[in-house]
Amino acid sequence: MTTTRFDMRLDAEVKAKAEKASALLGMKSLKEYVVQLMDENATQVIAEHESMTFENDIFDRFIIAYEEAVKPNRALIDAANFTREQAIK
Repeated sequence: MTTTRFDMRLDAEVKAKAEKASALLGMKSLKEYVVQLMDENATQVIAEHESMTFENDIFDRFIIAYEEAVKPNRALIDAANFTREQAIK
C-alpha cells in the first residue's frame, strides 16, 4: 500500500480528547485512531452519496407509474429539449 503524508494542527483540548479515546479503545497511537476514524467516516459518506435507498413501496409505485405512462407531456418534452440545448448530461 502506498502511503502519503497528512499534517494538521488542532486545538490542544481536541487532541487530548482524541488521545484519551485512542487509549480507551486500546489503540497503539493517536495516528491509528485518526486513520481509522477517517477511513470509516469516508466510507460511510461515500456510500451515502453514491447510493439511493427507497422506503416501503416507493420503487413499486414508480414502476407502476412508468408502466402506465402513455406519452410525455409538454413540460417533460420541454425539459428534455432544454437539457439537450444546454449540453446537460
